[in-house]
Amino acid sequence: IMSGVGAEDDIPLGERKTVTDFCYLLDKSKQLFNGLRDLPQYGHKQWQSYFGRTFDVYTKLWKFQQQHRQVLDNRYGLKRWQIGEVASKIGQLYYHYYLRTSETSYLNEAFSFYSAIRQRSYYYQVNKEDRPELVVKKLRYYARFIVVCLLLNKMDLVKVLVKELSEEIEEYTQRFNTEDQLEWNLVLQEVAAFVEADPVMILNDDNAVVVKSNRLQEGGVPQLEPGMVVGQLTLADALIVGNSNNQVKFSELTIDMFRMLQALEREPVNLATQSSKPGTLEPSEKPAKRENPHKYLLYKPTFSQLYTFLSASFKELPANSVLLVYLSATGVFPTGRSEYEGPYDFGGVLTNTNRDVVNGETVQKRNQAQKEMHCLHPGDLYPFTRKPLFIIVDSSNSTAYKNFSNLFGQPMVCLLSPTVYPKSMQDQSQRGSIFTLFLYCPLMGFLSVCGLTSARQGLWEKAQEFLHKVSHDIGQMLTSSRALDQAFLQFYGDEFLRLLMIRFVFCCATLRLHKLFREARSFPESYPQLPKQELLDNSVLQKHILELAAMLDVQNLFTDGMLDNY
Repeated sequence: IMSGVGAEDDIPLGERKTVTDFCYLLDKSKQLFNGLRDLPQYGHKQWQSYFGRTFDVYTKLWKFQQQHRQVLDNRYGLKRWQIGEVASKIGQLYYHYYLRTSETSYLNEAFSFYSAIRQRSYYYQVNKEDRPELVVKKLRYYARFIVVCLLLNKMDLVKVLVKELSEEIEEYTQRFNTEDQLEWNLVLQEVAAFVEADPVMILNDDNAVVVKSNRLQEGGVPQLEPGMVVGQLTLADALIVGNSNNQVKFSELTIDMFRMLQALEREPVNLATQSSKPGTLEPSEKPAKRENPHKYLLYKPTFSQLYTFLSASFKELPANSVLLVYLSATGVFPTGRSEYEGPYDFGGVLTNTNRDVVNGETVQKRNQAQKEMHCLHPGDLYPFTRKPLFIIVDSSNSTAYKNFSNLFGQPMVCLLSPTVYPKSMQDQSQRGSIFTLFLYCPLMGFLSVCGLTSARQGLWEKAQEFLHKVSHDIGQMLTSSRALDQAFLQFYGDEFLRLLMIRFVFCCATLRLHKLFREARSFPESYPQLPKQELLDNSVLQKHILELAAMLDVQNLFTDGMLDNY
């Protein structure tokens, strides 16, 4: 589409070729990008070559418009928002690469493209054009940028972007009087609640909030020591499922999913500083291989979706690898009691249905002998125990999974949340579960159950250092215990699983000493059970917890653990 003063014939051949080549690349890139939607969401291999091709075309397109900007401005009428669209698509590609590979460094790449769009005001002119669909592109860009910033814990920037997005939405709805105003306002409410979800703020000397990352850092895991006999299994795949009815969410992530996915990732490295000069936007090379487990994030899946992803993960699981299944979901309780107590008689957790959920638990009219259909029962996971399986259930009916049988003798562990919390903590459930909080950031979990909503940075760091020592001691207790089931040791060789098991023990021991947690249902459980005397009520561990409580000035909330617990 040539624009220019003279007739088309007056345009030099070279310039005409430039425009034709650009149009070809632009069409090709759109075609490939739209095709990404049709790729299967599961399976490791099918998507890689297609992604690679798409990426190559976008890299060419980006470099091409940089080299020939003048000609494209004059002869094609290239607008700044069109360059913004290309940059936004590259940002989306990197983000999807991250979702597909779990390599956190791709988030930094998505961030640099999204950030450039804002700094260079590529979408600035959009508001002058009388085309609502262009403004929607801009709004969507903001929403995507916010997701990436949340995942990189850039909370200050998120607040700025939310303010900008809010102004954009207001102007958009006033100008075009559109029907999607409610939807966009909901986006704003969701992200605002998401940012406020952390129950504890860390404050520096100027009373500003300090944001800490809780991804796995170098040296963040108690090391294996000589003489520790542990398994060589590696966590290769994780299914992170979120289906809690009233939990804060943004995009397709509940706050529990958001926390758990970070607990299974290493801290990102910045690719830009390694490869190209900072400040130049160049799609980067692939990062060096760092083994993050591959993840599927499933928000409110139906039973069939969940089973499809489980099967795909199971099928592609490499040798000597572990599949982790994390379920944060509303409990589904059995209605009838049958004579025989089997793996389908205890209920389980909710899978999504298009029917309404009444009062948080599903109500269905049916024959008493029938089982709940929209529910992942413990028995549904039996086929997958043919390979090493690590299950975490955070639910009001987590204990349904205590009645597991290990049919095939493969390593298997279930970590199960409390099913009832003390009254004073129940109103917090919207901001995420306390159990998952302990697995994501044990210190935040500890402060939260002690009712502390903020901590000074210096004290936080001192407490973190102390917890590092506690984690080391728990690791030694686990590996030297004579009563511990071997399954725990078989998973202990993997850094992510090691950390989760250590944090689980810390959570159990903390809640067992806490004065408000008095019911057995308020304690986490596991299958196989952990030894109480040697581990959960270990006097050294109890002494550590009381020391931590004293450091934070909350020792009055804990019993002096020498009393017998349940």
